Amino acid sequence: MSLRHHRGVVVSTLGITQTLSWASSYYLTAVFADPISVALGVSKTWFFGVFSGALLLSGLLGPLAGRLIDQHGGRVVLASTNVVFAAGLVALSQATGPISLAAAWTIIGTAMGFGLYEASFATVAGLYGREARNAITGITLFAGFASTVGWPASALFIDSLGWRGACLAWAALHILVGLPMNRFLVPKAPPPPPAAAIEAPPGAGIPWTMIVLAAVFAMSWFVATAMAAHLPRLLEALGATPIAAVAAAALVGPAQVLARLVEFTVLRKASPLLSARLALIMHPIGAVALAILGAPAAIAFVLLHGGGNGIMTIARGTLPLALFGAAGYGLRTGLLAAPTRILQGGAPLLFQLVLDDTGPYVALALSGGLTGGAFLLLLLVRAPRH
Repeated sequence: MSLRHHRGVVVSTLGITQTLSWASSYYLTAVFADPISVALGVSKTWFFGVFSGALLLSGLLGPLAGRLIDQHGGRVVLASTNVVFAAGLVALSQATGPISLAAAWTIIGTAMGFGLYEASFATVAGLYGREARNAITGITLFAGFASTVGWPASALFIDSLGWRGACLAWAALHILVGLPMNRFLVPKAPPPPPAAAIEAPPGAGIPWTMIVLAAVFAMSWFVATAMAAHLPRLLEALGATPIAAVAAAALVGPAQVLARLVEFTVLRKASPLLSARLALIMHPIGAVALAILGAPAAIAFVLLHGGGNGIMTIARGTLPLALFGAAGYGLRTGLLAAPTRILQGGAPLLFQLVLDDTGPYVALALSGGLTGGAFLLLLLVRAPRH
């Protein structure tokens, strides 16, 4: 077996390149928003509005990306996205106003549509079929540290090189690290089987289970994105001190990684449906405790939310694989990701309006209600018999 065909090498490669891709796109805004907005004379509302547009674009491109990976494998697609990411980051480094800023994020959004989790999940599904579950979990274990690595790295780059130089540094990492790793350490996928398409009876449209899964993923990721933007503020509004709120919110990352380790060990033989249901019910339980007890329950809430979010990231890859198989997997995950990415784009603003206008208890009821509703929807789904 050649080095690049060794499963551990493939998983490590995709985990590292996914960490790079997430850190230099999705997690870029938290550190770059202030210096770019000031330098270009644009409002943060415009900056984050452009970023939301990039998320929307990435969702719309997901099905096309999945189909390409189904047909040609993920190696060429992922390697190509490193070039597109680099081009977008170079364009961002040269932005001079709102229009050029939007153009740069359009390029980065295109790369996100072809190069984030769904693409890496489809790549290993094409390589390993139904045996890809552990590979998917392994990728998320690496990339779970994207914010932990990305935020300090971005801050260091900006401090040393300025924000324009920082963009160029991330672009260089895509060309010097991401591109060769994806191109030379990810093996070529075998040709797809003749049935590599979504199977549905003539005239039936999208299968009902796909619709349910799309709703479940969209609802849970709306909450995850809203919490990523507003968790410290929510905890403060419920009585935590600013220091305590930030300290508690910082536990989301470790909770995600710990939950993924549990999925990789304790739950690796369990049905992905069971894992996903357990993950979805964790946030509502924490929300009830936080609503009743207030600030003393902040850490418990964060651990439950982070743990559930960590496992749901894996479920985005493993549930479609378990329910539908590997044939047409890339297209399916692309279709499932589209509504998720669209709702992600509006989640921070919508949750902010609820939190500011109606208060923390209504905001908490919204997040708990959405994840609780997703849990109830998933109870309607039954695992197929193979």
